[in-house]
Amino acid sequence: MIQIESLFKAYGNIKAVNGISFSVKEGDLFSLLGTNGAGKSTTIGILTTLLAKTSGAVTVGGIDAAKNPERVRELIGVVFQESVLDDKLTVRENLMVRGSLYGLRGARLKSCVNEAIRLTALGELDTRLYGRLSGGQRRRTDIARALVNTPRLLFLDEPTTGLDPKTRRDIWRLIRNLQKSRGMTVFLTTHYMEEAAESDDIVIIHKGEIKARGTPTQLKAAYCTDLLKITTTDGRYNEYKLRSTLEALPIIERHKENIANVEIINGTLDDVFLNLTSGKNSLCEFFPPTDSTAAAGGMN
Repeated sequence: MIQIESLFKAYGNIKAVNGISFSVKEGDLFSLLGTNGAGKSTTIGILTTLLAKTSGAVTVGGIDAAKNPERVRELIGVVFQESVLDDKLTVRENLMVRGSLYGLRGARLKSCVNEAIRLTALGELDTRLYGRLSGGQRRRTDIARALVNTPRLLFLDEPTTGLDPKTRRDIWRLIRNLQKSRGMTVFLTTHYMEEAAESDDIVIIHKGEIKARGTPTQLKAAYCTDLLKITTTDGRYNEYKLRSTLEALPIIERHKENIANVEIINGTLDDVFLNLTSGKNSLCEFFPPTDSTAAAGGMN
């Protein structure tokens, strides 16, 4: 669905995006992760035709984004970090206005708006002013706006920032349902690693360059560790960093005669992210990727 090759974007002497290459499969939930200033929003800006690239190749749905930006826009929907809707219009009025900008008219426009409202469960709110909605309701309306043109590809630029945990969960339930029911490709940027953990594929970008790519499981296996904590009956406390939880078994076996307490803490995407972007370890000690994730033995 997306193909990026050697993409550069410079602002004067600053390389916001520095020669990155990756692809996104159709129907996948793809996450682009990075700290503020890493190049995430610049990359999305280029993919959505809002920014011009300095060099490189970008295709969306097989279409060259630089040569045919209008055709690319027909394929995509975008939920921006900040809302672009009008506080003084109702939910339905906002969607009708945005739908008309895609060239939708008459019965076709009404049908597309009705479908977007249905998919986002906004039926009871469609006559309410956008400015009087709660944060979660506003976000659902933003998603509905992005769905009016029936996109094949949905961009979500930090869609749940500032929302409470329950509302974030509800928004993500909606997004996953849309992806599964419509076969939609979803391109996500987020600061919440638990959201990225549901991804089919992840790219971590730092200072405009790709630091790692893989599934959540692959990234945790390559760039993070589990932690085994053992307290023995004589009061001694030991910690072991592990490439995989299975490495804990022989260590526990060695101590089985005098174990008072055992705790295993699994590495997370937070650990991977911090390890790759800050140089600081949380739980984990960095293990370079190898051809095998087989255990080499615990480390005390």
